[in-house]
Amino acid sequence: MLAADGHHFDKNPRDFDVVDKLVTRILAGKPDSKLAILADGSRRLTAFLPTDGAMRRSISDINDQPYGSERAVFRGIWKTAGLEGTERVLLYHLVRGKTLTYKQLRNAAPINLTTMQGGSVRVRITSGNVMLHDHNPDSPNSRVFHAVANINKGNRQIAHGIAWIISPD
Repeated sequence: MLAADGHHFDKNPRDFDVVDKLVTRILAGKPDSKLAILADGSRRLTAFLPTDGAMRRSISDINDQPYGSERAVFRGIWKTAGLEGTERVLLYHLVRGKTLTYKQLRNAAPINLTTMQGGSVRVRITSGNVMLHDHNPDSPNSRVFHAVANINKGNRQIAHGIAWIISPD
C-alpha cells in the first residue's frame, strides 16, 4: 500500500515515500511494532496517510525551518521524534478492524474513530471536505484528499492521503 511507486524518495508531494521509509525504519528497530499491520493485508485497516507534502508542511511547521527534499523531511522527523515518538504518531493515523471508504467516511460523519495509538480522531464534513480533527488545538485539522483516497479499495486495507499530520496530543 505504501510503496505503490517504489521504495525511493522523489519529488512527488502526493505519494507516501516519507511514511514508507519511517515505517521501514521503525520495523527494522522494533519488529514487533503494531505498525507491522501495514504489511499484513489479511487484517482490516483504514490508514490516514500524510502525503510527502503533508509531512514536509508539518515538520517545517514544528521545527520552524524549511526542508528541501523528502530525504531531509525524513531525517527531520526522525531527529525530532525518534523511534518511539514517530511510531506513536503513525499509530494515531491507523484504525484497526475497519475498512472505511471515502464515501463511508462522508456518510458516517460526524464520527469518532479509535486509533491504534489508543486515542480517537473525529471525522467531520467541513465545507464539503472530509476533515480529521485531532487533539492538538495548535495544529490545523487535516483534510482527506479526495484525489488520493480509497488507495487499495476492494481489499481489507484501505488508505486515504491527508493534508497534515494528525496528532494524538
